[in-house]
Amino acid sequence: MNRNRRRKRLPPYISYRTFQNFIDRLQQGIPARIDRSYWSDRLSGSTGTQLMSALRYLGLIDADAAPTDQLKQLVSAKGEQRPEILRQITYEAFSFLLRSPFDSRTATYAQLEEAFRNTFELTDSVSRKCVKFFVSLASDAGMPLSPFITRRLRSVHGGTGTKLATKRRGVKASRNLIIPQALEETPTGISWEKMLLTKFPAFDLTWSDEVKLKWFEAFYKLLEREFPKGKK
Repeated sequence: MNRNRRRKRLPPYISYRTFQNFIDRLQQGIPARIDRSYWSDRLSGSTGTQLMSALRYLGLIDADAAPTDQLKQLVSAKGEQRPEILRQITYEAFSFLLRSPFDSRTATYAQLEEAFRNTFELTDSVSRKCVKFFVSLASDAGMPLSPFITRRLRSVHGGTGTKLATKRRGVKASRNLIIPQALEETPTGISWEKMLLTKFPAFDLTWSDEVKLKWFEAFYKLLEREFPKGKK
């Protein structure tokens, strides 16, 4: 009977960061009931549902979604008090690990996954999320975890990020390439007509009459644009 009831209440598989942010937000004030009207402005429907499931499993809210004393203690805890309360929460919520031959100080990542999967009959994807939440919670609680678990988790969920960071730096560097500028920059405060006048070719007496006529026509057109009739 207890096993069937346990199957229905899955261990937390929400992002641990989301859980942390929610606990920190409660420091502003703990409502009488943690329901959708409280968290809907910050969380999506699916994430909020996962959060509520996590809070119930960890014993932080009761069947009516009212905060438990343990949640209030966690929110108000400071310094070394917080890891101590997290340890208590972890030992109570994940007691199935303590009753099994599983030893968190020497177990491998595969053994941890198997313990979750066999106890709750989880799919591989959900099992991985549950394991990731548990390891983060246990780490914050200061519980001993084998290096075979922590190293494997970092590898599975992004590793040290060195390659990714290098790749991103390479992309960023390419975006910051120096673009050659024009040799002569446009002077400020000078109209483009005046600029054209300065670039206008000097009159040459050796030109043919036809070229001279065209030069005068173009020159007068520029003068009319810069000094229209009636302008002082």
